[in-house]
Amino acid sequence: MDPMEFPVLIFVSSFVVLFFAAEAGNFLRTKIRPLNEDEREDFGVVLGATLTLLGLLIGFSFSMAINRYDQRKLYEEAEANAIGTEYLRVGLLSADVSKVRELLRAYLDQRILFYTTRHEGGLAKINADTATLQNELWLAVQSRRAEPTAVIVLMVTGMNDVLNSQGYTQAAWWNRIPVAAWALMLAIAICCNALIGYGARRTGWRLFMILPMAVAIAFFLIADLDSPRGGAIRVVPQNLLALAHTLHQP
Repeated sequence: MDPMEFPVLIFVSSFVVLFFAAEAGNFLRTKIRPLNEDEREDFGVVLGATLTLLGLLIGFSFSMAINRYDQRKLYEEAEANAIGTEYLRVGLLSADVSKVRELLRAYLDQRILFYTTRHEGGLAKINADTATLQNELWLAVQSRRAEPTAVIVLMVTGMNDVLNSQGYTQAAWWNRIPVAAWALMLAIAICCNALIGYGARRTGWRLFMILPMAVAIAFFLIADLDSPRGGAIRVVPQNLLALAHTLHQP
């Protein structure tokens, strides 16, 4: 189970860890070694640089998550266009038009399920059914070798686009922010909160909640955008649903 598929868990756990990091810095300041006034200027430089680095990492990761989300949307549109185009091209065949179109409608339904299913348990069956339909569609095109060459080329090209678009979509869903990037962001965030706790002039748990809450919200948003299936912000297959509504009409 990938914890990045649960943005709420990322929010809660990061907030708790960062809050206790600030408290640990405060404990170090009050119980072990207080910060001298002569050291505060240099300490401020270190704290400012660390916070700047954290902001850059969060901004870079947010940009990565947005790009991946947009990529998933573009591939969903490409899938709908490929299936719809091939559905029309099938009408050029001299026989078995209804059979191939029925396979395309079933394949379209499986692609919609791929986008809308949230549980990993049902995903294996969807992928298996999709692979079976892909084989049947390819065999249906190959079986029409007796058709004119131009028609066969058009059918093969269209079917190739249908099958390739599914592969591109799957690759985009696997393309996630690396775990190393998450670990680096968390490490820098822990350092920032510990430094804030250590440099505070007064002890107050309310003050120590501000930065952990802000960073936890940023982590939540990044994880939500980067999670294709578990987040609240997901790619809705609007183009595939619109195509299915059109193709399933009598």
